[in-house]
Amino acid sequence: MTASELRPTGPRVAGAPISWGVCEVPGWGYQMPPERVMTEMERLGLAATEFGPDGFLPEDPEAKAAFLSTYGLQAVGGFLPVLLHDPEHEPMPAVDVFIDSCLATGADVVVLAASTGHDGYDERPVLDDVQWKTLLTNLDRIADHAAERGVLAVIHPHIGTMVEDATDVQRVVDGSHIGFCIDTGHLKAAGADPVAITLANLDRVKHVHLKDVDAAKAAKVVAKEITFSDAVADGMWQVLGAGDVDVKAMVEALQGAGYDGWYVLEQDVMFKDGEPEGEGPIADVRASLDYLKAVLA
Repeated sequence: MTASELRPTGPRVAGAPISWGVCEVPGWGYQMPPERVMTEMERLGLAATEFGPDGFLPEDPEAKAAFLSTYGLQAVGGFLPVLLHDPEHEPMPAVDVFIDSCLATGADVVVLAASTGHDGYDERPVLDDVQWKTLLTNLDRIADHAAERGVLAVIHPHIGTMVEDATDVQRVVDGSHIGFCIDTGHLKAAGADPVAITLANLDRVKHVHLKDVDAAKAAKVVAKEITFSDAVADGMWQVLGAGDVDVKAMVEALQGAGYDGWYVLEQDVMFKDGEPEGEGPIADVRASLDYLKAVLA
């Protein structure tokens, strides 16, 4: 089975723990317990979720599957930052551990991020040609290996990683065959047009993270006037339909092309002052879900 044949089916809209402020970055802010996050996903009627960072769900794959089933949630897979550009580093062991969790939980998507090798997303190095060749080779190695094991590996363009903007995306398009997780917010925040990139590469789009963004705040990150983390804390990510991403055009383009993968709702949030008061992040996730349902209808 090839990676191109491994497109997930079933429930198409999933949640993600980052919408509740649960993040892999040290010092990100208050981390909500998984019981609250999963309970609120269940309350919203979501049928599936990505895993979230290491340590959020039980480490043992069988225990992870049992925990999710308690809330009636299907596992989608999730976000895996991996160092890909260092010729001295072998990324496959970490990928295999992640695939083990996918197989044990019925998940089938490994969402790779090309890690800088440092914590956080506030800065990134510039790669030379050798490092780019290593990165691209590793992407295809992982995509092929994942397909052999029965899951799908995709690359996620993300602010503060080695695949960030339209130029990086084109380099991956030209130099590899791996599919993409299109993240509407991260591409827009990096100055790219996620709809144009999607339309130009419909056969490579295998997974979608839907988020909206305040482009003016994102532009300050690109210009290095503020850090990525400070922009997130300042509300750079928005409820779907409230920011500058043309989410409707994005979804309509995918639907028109027969996309049958997941739409994962993401609004990265950060709670620097402890547990949020009142209803908390569920209100924003509900608003994004209502917006997506209206577009899909």
